[in-house]
Amino acid sequence: MHLDTPITLGGLTLPNRIAISPMCQYSAVDGVVQPWHSMHLGSMAISGAGLVIAEATGVLPEGRISPHCPGLWSDAQEAALTRLIAGIRAYSDTPLGIQLGHAGRKAPAEGFDSGRPAPPELGWPTVGPSDIAPQEDWPSPRPLDEEGIARIVEAFAAAARRATRAGMTLIELHGAHGYLLSAFLSPLANRRTDRFGGSLENRMRLPLMVADAVRAALPEGVTMGMRINGTDHAEGGITPDEAGTLAVALREAGLDYVCVSAGGNSRHQQIPPTVPGYQVGLAEEVRRRSGLPTMAVGMILTGRQAEDILAEGRADMVAIGRAALDDPRWPRHALQSLGARPDYPRPYWRSGPDIWRGYAAVHPEAGPG
Repeated sequence: MHLDTPITLGGLTLPNRIAISPMCQYSAVDGVVQPWHSMHLGSMAISGAGLVIAEATGVLPEGRISPHCPGLWSDAQEAALTRLIAGIRAYSDTPLGIQLGHAGRKAPAEGFDSGRPAPPELGWPTVGPSDIAPQEDWPSPRPLDEEGIARIVEAFAAAARRATRAGMTLIELHGAHGYLLSAFLSPLANRRTDRFGGSLENRMRLPLMVADAVRAALPEGVTMGMRINGTDHAEGGITPDEAGTLAVALREAGLDYVCVSAGGNSRHQQIPPTVPGYQVGLAEEVRRRSGLPTMAVGMILTGRQAEDILAEGRADMVAIGRAALDDPRWPRHALQSLGARPDYPRPYWRSGPDIWRGYAAVHPEAGPG
Protein backbone atom coordinates (compact mmCIF):
# COMPACT_ATOMS: atom_id res chain seq x y z
CA MET A 1 0.00 0.00 0.00
CA HIS A 2 1.24 3.49 -0.88
CA LEU A 3 -1.18 5.62 1.14
CA ASP A 4 0.23 4.57 4.54
CA THR A 5 3.88 4.79 3.47
CA PRO A 6 5.91 7.49 5.27
CA ILE A 7 7.32 10.35 3.21
CA THR A 8 10.07 12.83 4.06
CA LEU A 9 9.59 16.44 3.00
CA GLY A 10 12.64 18.45 3.94
CA GLY A 11 13.34 17.90 7.62
CA LEU A 12 9.90 16.45 8.35
CA THR A 13 8.92 12.80 7.99
CA LEU A 14 5.17 12.25 7.68
CA PRO A 15 3.68 8.90 8.77
CA ASN A 16 1.44 8.62 5.69
CA ARG A 17 0.59 10.36 2.41
CA ILE A 18 -2.64 12.09 3.49
CA ALA A 19 -2.64 15.84 4.19
CA ILE A 20 -5.55 17.91 5.45
CA SER A 21 -5.77 20.97 3.20
CA PRO A 22 -5.95 24.51 4.55
CA MET A 23 -9.64 25.38 4.73
CA CYS A 24 -10.96 28.85 5.58
CA GLN A 25 -13.12 28.89 8.71
CA TYR A 26 -13.99 32.62 8.75
CA SER A 27 -14.02 32.54 12.55
CA ALA A 28 -11.09 34.71 13.68
CA VAL A 29 -11.46 37.99 15.56
CA ASP A 30 -9.01 40.73 14.59
CA GLY A 31 -6.88 38.02 13.05
CA VAL A 32 -6.71 36.06 16.32
CA VAL A 33 -7.61 32.36 16.26
CA GLN A 34 -10.55 31.41 18.48
CA PRO A 35 -11.77 28.29 20.33
CA TRP A 36 -13.40 27.17 17.06
CA HIS A 37 -9.97 26.86 15.49
CA SER A 38 -8.84 24.69 18.38
CA MET A 39 -11.86 22.44 17.85
CA HIS A 40 -11.37 22.26 14.08
CA LEU A 41 -7.62 21.71 14.01
CA GLY A 42 -7.74 19.46 17.06
CA SER A 43 -10.27 17.23 15.35
CA MET A 44 -8.14 17.07 12.21
CA ALA A 45 -5.06 16.27 14.31
CA ILE A 46 -6.69 13.04 15.53
CA SER A 47 -8.09 12.14 12.11
CA GLY A 48 -5.26 9.80 11.14
CA ALA A 49 -3.81 12.22 8.56
CA GLY A 50 -0.07 12.42 8.12
CA LEU A 51 -0.17 16.23 8.02
CA VAL A 52 -2.61 18.99 8.97
CA ILE A 53 -2.20 22.45 7.43
CA ALA A 54 -3.98 25.38 9.07
CA GLU A 55 -5.99 27.74 6.91
CA ALA A 56 -4.72 30.67 4.85
CA THR A 57 -3.36 33.19 7.34
CA GLY A 58 -2.74 36.80 6.36
CA VAL A 59 0.76 38.18 6.74
CA LEU A 60 -0.64 41.72 6.94
CA PRO A 61 -4.06 43.09 7.97
CA GLU A 62 -4.93 43.78 4.32
CA GLY A 63 -3.57 40.36 3.35
CA ARG A 64 -6.47 38.47 4.91
CA ILE A 65 -9.03 36.92 2.59
CA SER A 66 -11.87 38.29 4.74
CA PRO A 67 -12.20 40.35 7.93
CA HIS A 68 -12.88 37.04 9.70
CA CYS A 69 -9.67 35.25 8.64
CA PRO A 70 -6.65 34.72 10.90
CA GLY A 71 -3.48 36.75 10.65
CA LEU A 72 0.05 36.50 11.95
CA TRP A 73 1.46 40.00 12.12
CA SER A 74 1.00 40.70 15.86
CA ASP A 75 2.14 39.37 19.21
CA ALA A 76 -1.46 38.66 20.21
CA GLN A 77 -2.00 36.50 17.15
CA GLU A 78 1.25 34.62 17.72
CA ALA A 79 0.38 34.02 21.39
CA ALA A 80 -3.05 32.63 20.52
CA LEU A 81 -1.58 30.33 17.89
CA THR A 82 1.07 29.15 20.37
CA ARG A 83 -1.66 28.23 22.87
CA LEU A 84 -3.64 26.44 20.19
CA ILE A 85 -0.68 24.31 19.12
CA ALA A 86 0.29 23.53 22.71
CA GLY A 87 -3.24 22.28 23.36
CA ILE A 88 -3.11 19.98 20.34
CA ARG A 89 0.34 18.74 21.29
CA ALA A 90 -1.05 17.56 24.64
CA TYR A 91 -2.81 14.70 22.82
CA SER A 92 -1.50 14.50 19.24
CA ASP A 93 1.91 14.39 17.58
CA THR A 94 0.48 14.81 14.07
CA PRO A 95 2.72 17.21 12.10
CA LEU A 96 1.18 20.67 11.87
CA GLY A 97 1.73 23.30 9.21
CA ILE A 98 0.25 26.65 8.27
CA GLN A 99 -0.52 28.34 4.97
CA LEU A 100 0.71 31.94 4.81
CA GLY A 101 -0.76 34.23 2.21
CA HIS A 102 -1.72 37.67 0.99
CA ALA A 103 -5.14 37.91 -0.64
CA GLY A 104 -4.23 40.89 -2.80
CA ARG A 105 -7.04 42.09 -5.07
CA LYS A 106 -9.42 39.30 -3.96
CA ALA A 107 -10.01 40.88 -0.56
CA PRO A 108 -11.77 41.60 1.56
CA ALA A 109 -14.34 38.95 0.81
CA GLU A 110 -17.53 38.74 2.81
CA GLY A 111 -16.59 35.26 4.03
CA PHE A 112 -18.11 31.77 4.06
CA ASP A 113 -17.53 31.39 0.31
CA SER A 114 -20.20 33.90 -0.62
CA GLY A 115 -18.17 35.26 -3.53
CA ARG A 116 -19.15 38.81 -2.59
CA PRO A 117 -16.94 41.65 -1.32
CA ALA A 118 -17.21 42.61 2.33
CA PRO A 119 -19.32 45.63 3.27
CA PRO A 120 -17.39 48.91 2.95
CA GLU A 121 -17.26 49.44 6.70
CA LEU A 122 -15.36 46.14 7.08
CA GLY A 123 -13.13 46.58 4.06
CA TRP A 124 -9.77 48.09 3.19
CA PRO A 125 -7.96 49.34 0.06
CA THR A 126 -6.64 46.45 -2.00
CA VAL A 127 -3.40 45.96 -3.90
CA GLY A 128 -2.36 43.81 -6.82
CA PRO A 129 0.08 43.56 -9.69
CA SER A 130 -2.15 45.76 -11.88
CA ASP A 131 -5.39 47.71 -11.56
CA ILE A 132 -7.57 44.83 -12.79
CA ALA A 133 -10.54 44.00 -10.55
CA PRO A 134 -11.16 40.29 -9.93
CA GLN A 135 -14.89 40.60 -10.70
CA GLU A 136 -17.13 43.28 -12.16
CA ASP A 137 -18.60 44.24 -8.79
CA TRP A 138 -15.23 44.36 -6.96
CA PRO A 139 -13.03 47.44 -6.61
CA SER A 140 -9.91 47.80 -8.71
CA PRO A 141 -6.69 47.28 -6.73
CA ARG A 142 -3.81 49.73 -6.47
CA PRO A 143 -0.78 48.41 -8.37
CA LEU A 144 2.06 47.73 -5.97
CA ASP A 145 5.25 49.75 -6.24
CA GLU A 146 8.71 48.49 -5.27
CA GLU A 147 8.34 49.77 -1.70
CA GLY A 148 5.02 47.99 -1.28
CA ILE A 149 6.45 44.77 -2.70
CA ALA A 150 9.40 44.90 -0.30
CA ARG A 151 7.01 45.40 2.63
CA ILE A 152 5.02 42.32 1.65
CA VAL A 153 8.13 40.17 1.19
CA GLU A 154 9.33 41.07 4.68
CA ALA A 155 5.84 40.46 6.10
CA PHE A 156 5.90 36.87 4.77
CA ALA A 157 9.30 36.30 6.42
CA ALA A 158 8.14 37.83 9.72
CA ALA A 159 4.97 35.71 9.74
CA ALA A 160 7.02 32.58 9.06
CA ARG A 161 9.23 33.37 12.05
CA ARG A 162 6.13 33.81 14.22
CA ALA A 163 4.63 30.55 12.95
CA THR A 164 7.72 28.51 13.79
CA ARG A 165 8.03 30.11 17.21
CA ALA A 166 4.42 29.10 17.80
CA GLY A 167 5.26 25.48 17.00
CA MET A 168 4.51 24.97 13.30
CA THR A 169 6.93 22.61 11.55
CA LEU A 170 5.78 23.28 7.97
CA ILE A 171 5.15 26.53 6.10
CA GLU A 172 3.06 26.56 2.94
CA LEU A 173 2.96 29.72 0.82
CA HIS A 174 -0.33 30.45 -0.91
CA GLY A 175 0.51 30.94 -4.57
CA ALA A 176 -2.81 29.79 -6.05
CA HIS A 177 -6.46 30.76 -6.55
CA GLY A 178 -5.84 34.31 -7.71
CA TYR A 179 -4.47 35.67 -4.45
CA LEU A 180 -1.48 38.02 -4.58
CA LEU A 181 1.37 35.67 -5.50
CA SER A 182 -0.91 33.86 -7.96
CA ALA A 183 -2.03 37.16 -9.49
CA PHE A 184 1.58 38.18 -10.10
CA LEU A 185 2.17 34.84 -11.84
CA SER A 186 -0.85 35.12 -14.14
CA PRO A 187 -0.76 37.24 -17.29
CA LEU A 188 -4.52 37.62 -16.87
CA ALA A 189 -4.04 39.66 -13.69
CA ASN A 190 -0.51 40.97 -14.24
CA ARG A 191 -0.16 43.56 -17.03
CA ARG A 192 2.99 45.20 -15.65
CA THR A 193 5.83 46.37 -17.87
CA ASP A 194 8.54 46.51 -15.18
CA ARG A 195 10.71 43.67 -13.84
CA PHE A 196 7.65 42.01 -12.25
CA GLY A 197 5.61 41.65 -15.44
CA GLY A 198 5.68 40.35 -18.97
CA SER A 199 7.83 37.22 -19.27
CA LEU A 200 7.33 34.20 -17.06
CA GLU A 201 10.71 34.92 -15.49
CA ASN A 202 9.49 38.36 -14.46
CA ARG A 203 6.07 37.15 -13.31
CA MET A 204 7.77 34.53 -11.11
CA ARG A 205 9.96 37.19 -9.48
CA LEU A 206 7.71 38.08 -6.53
CA PRO A 207 6.78 34.48 -5.59
CA LEU A 208 10.48 33.56 -5.72
CA MET A 209 11.46 36.62 -3.68
CA VAL A 210 8.93 35.56 -1.04
CA ALA A 211 10.18 31.97 -1.17
CA ASP A 212 13.79 33.09 -0.71
CA ALA A 213 12.92 35.41 2.17
CA VAL A 214 10.83 32.81 3.98
CA ARG A 215 13.41 30.06 3.48
CA ALA A 216 16.09 32.35 4.95
CA ALA A 217 13.84 33.12 7.92
CA LEU A 218 13.06 29.50 8.80
CA PRO A 219 15.02 27.47 11.34
CA GLU A 220 16.83 24.44 9.98
CA GLY A 221 14.55 21.44 9.56
CA VAL A 222 11.30 23.37 8.98
CA THR A 223 9.60 22.14 5.81
CA MET A 224 8.43 24.61 3.19
CA GLY A 225 6.12 24.31 0.20
CA MET A 226 3.77 26.30 -1.99
CA ARG A 227 0.29 25.79 -3.34
CA ILE A 228 0.30 26.83 -6.98
CA ASN A 229 -2.07 26.95 -9.94
CA GLY A 230 -1.54 24.31 -12.59
CA THR A 231 -3.82 26.35 -14.88
CA ASP A 232 -6.01 29.44 -14.71
CA HIS A 233 -8.79 27.64 -16.64
CA ALA A 234 -8.85 30.62 -18.98
CA GLU A 235 -7.31 31.46 -22.34
CA GLY A 236 -4.05 33.36 -21.94
CA GLY A 237 -3.54 32.29 -18.34
CA ILE A 238 -1.07 30.06 -16.54
CA THR A 239 -0.49 26.72 -18.27
CA PRO A 240 0.72 23.38 -16.85
CA ASP A 241 3.99 23.96 -18.71
CA GLU A 242 4.53 27.28 -16.91
CA ALA A 243 3.50 25.70 -13.61
CA GLY A 244 6.17 23.06 -14.15
CA THR A 245 8.78 25.75 -14.81
CA LEU A 246 7.74 27.50 -11.60
CA ALA A 247 8.03 24.26 -9.65
CA VAL A 248 11.59 23.77 -10.95
CA ALA A 249 12.47 27.27 -9.76
CA LEU A 250 10.86 26.59 -6.37
CA ARG A 251 12.86 23.39 -6.03
CA GLU A 252 16.05 25.34 -6.76
CA ALA A 253 14.97 27.91 -4.15
CA GLY A 254 14.90 25.17 -1.53
CA LEU A 255 11.20 24.34 -1.36
CA ASP A 256 10.32 20.78 -0.42
CA TYR A 257 6.99 20.28 -2.25
CA VAL A 258 4.20 21.90 -4.23
CA CYS A 259 0.46 21.38 -3.96
CA VAL A 260 -1.19 21.88 -7.35
CA SER A 261 -4.64 23.46 -7.63
CA ALA A 262 -6.15 25.80 -10.24
CA GLY A 263 -8.30 28.81 -11.08
CA GLY A 264 -9.24 32.08 -9.43
CA ASN A 265 -7.42 34.58 -11.65
CA SER A 266 -10.07 35.34 -14.27
CA ARG A 267 -13.74 36.18 -14.16
CA HIS A 268 -13.94 34.32 -17.49
CA GLN A 269 -12.51 31.04 -16.22
CA GLN A 270 -14.09 27.83 -17.51
CA ILE A 271 -13.66 25.22 -14.80
CA PRO A 272 -14.20 21.67 -16.08
CA PRO A 273 -16.84 19.45 -14.48
CA THR A 274 -15.82 18.72 -10.90
CA VAL A 275 -15.74 14.97 -11.27
CA PRO A 276 -13.63 12.90 -8.85
CA GLY A 277 -9.95 13.67 -9.32
CA TYR A 278 -10.57 16.45 -11.84
CA GLN A 279 -7.35 18.30 -10.91
CA VAL A 280 -5.04 15.33 -10.41
CA GLY A 281 -3.69 15.56 -13.94
CA LEU A 282 -2.27 18.99 -13.14
CA ALA A 283 -0.29 17.59 -10.21
CA GLU A 284 0.89 14.75 -12.41
CA GLU A 285 2.16 17.15 -15.07
CA VAL A 286 3.95 19.42 -12.59
CA ARG A 287 5.52 16.40 -10.88
CA ARG A 288 6.74 15.04 -14.20
CA ARG A 289 8.26 18.34 -15.29
CA SER A 290 9.87 19.34 -11.99
CA GLY A 291 10.71 16.21 -10.02
CA LEU A 292 9.48 18.05 -6.92
CA PRO A 293 7.28 16.08 -4.49
CA THR A 294 3.71 16.98 -5.32
CA MET A 295 0.35 16.95 -3.56
CA ALA A 296 -2.81 16.37 -5.60
CA VAL A 297 -6.15 17.97 -4.72
CA GLY A 298 -9.67 18.13 -6.13
CA MET A 299 -12.55 15.76 -5.38
CA ILE A 300 -10.45 12.96 -3.93
CA LEU A 301 -13.22 11.07 -2.21
CA THR A 302 -12.21 7.51 -1.29
CA GLY A 303 -9.22 5.59 -0.01
CA ARG A 304 -9.10 3.50 -3.17
CA GLN A 305 -9.05 6.59 -5.38
CA ALA A 306 -6.25 8.11 -3.29
CA GLU A 307 -4.26 4.87 -3.36
CA ASP A 308 -4.59 4.61 -7.13
CA ILE A 309 -3.33 8.18 -7.61
CA LEU A 310 -0.19 7.35 -5.66
CA ALA A 311 0.28 3.85 -7.09
CA GLU A 312 0.11 5.23 -10.63
CA GLY A 313 2.80 7.80 -9.85
CA ARG A 314 0.50 10.76 -10.47
CA ALA A 315 1.36 12.46 -7.16
CA ASP A 316 3.33 11.86 -3.98
CA MET A 317 0.56 12.84 -1.57
CA VAL A 318 -3.13 13.67 -1.58
CA ALA A 319 -4.57 16.73 0.15
CA ILE A 320 -8.14 16.31 1.42
CA GLY A 321 -10.47 19.23 1.99
CA ARG A 322 -14.26 19.07 2.09
CA ALA A 323 -14.29 15.30 2.39
CA ALA A 324 -12.57 15.76 5.75
CA LEU A 325 -15.12 18.36 6.84
CA ASP A 326 -17.84 15.85 6.00
CA ASP A 327 -16.00 13.01 7.76
CA PRO A 328 -13.35 14.25 10.22
CA ARG A 329 -12.00 10.66 10.41
CA TRP A 330 -11.63 10.40 6.63
CA PRO A 331 -7.90 9.58 6.70
CA ARG A 332 -8.33 6.74 9.19
CA HIS A 333 -11.35 5.34 7.36
CA ALA A 334 -9.51 5.56 4.01
CA LEU A 335 -6.53 3.65 5.38
CA GLN A 336 -8.77 1.03 7.00
CA SER A 337 -10.67 0.54 3.74
CA LEU A 338 -7.35 -0.56 2.22
CA GLY A 339 -6.54 -3.00 5.00
CA ALA A 340 -4.40 -0.83 7.29
CA ARG A 341 -5.06 -0.63 11.01
CA PRO A 342 -3.98 2.85 12.10
CA ASP A 343 -3.78 3.76 15.77
CA TYR A 344 -6.69 5.43 17.51
CA PRO A 345 -6.51 8.08 20.24
CA ARG A 346 -6.94 6.15 23.48
CA PRO A 347 -10.29 7.80 24.38
CA TYR A 348 -11.65 6.59 21.01
CA TRP A 349 -10.13 3.12 20.92
CA ARG A 350 -13.49 1.39 21.50
CA SER A 351 -14.73 2.60 18.08
CA GLY A 352 -11.98 0.81 16.17
CA PRO A 353 -12.65 -2.14 13.83
CA ASP A 354 -10.82 -4.59 16.10
CA ILE A 355 -12.98 -3.68 19.12
CA TRP A 356 -16.35 -2.39 17.95
CA ARG A 357 -18.54 -5.01 16.30
CA GLY A 358 -20.58 -2.32 14.63
CA TYR A 359 -17.63 -0.99 12.62
CA ALA A 360 -18.11 -3.37 9.68
CA ALA A 361 -21.79 -2.41 9.41
CA VAL A 362 -20.99 1.29 9.32
CA HIS A 363 -17.91 0.89 7.08
CA PRO A 364 -18.48 -2.23 4.95
CA GLU A 365 -15.74 -1.10 2.55
CA ALA A 366 -13.15 -1.76 5.28
CA GLY A 367 -13.79 -5.48 5.44
CA PRO A 368 -13.66 -7.55 8.63
CA GLY A 369 -11.71 -6.25 11.62
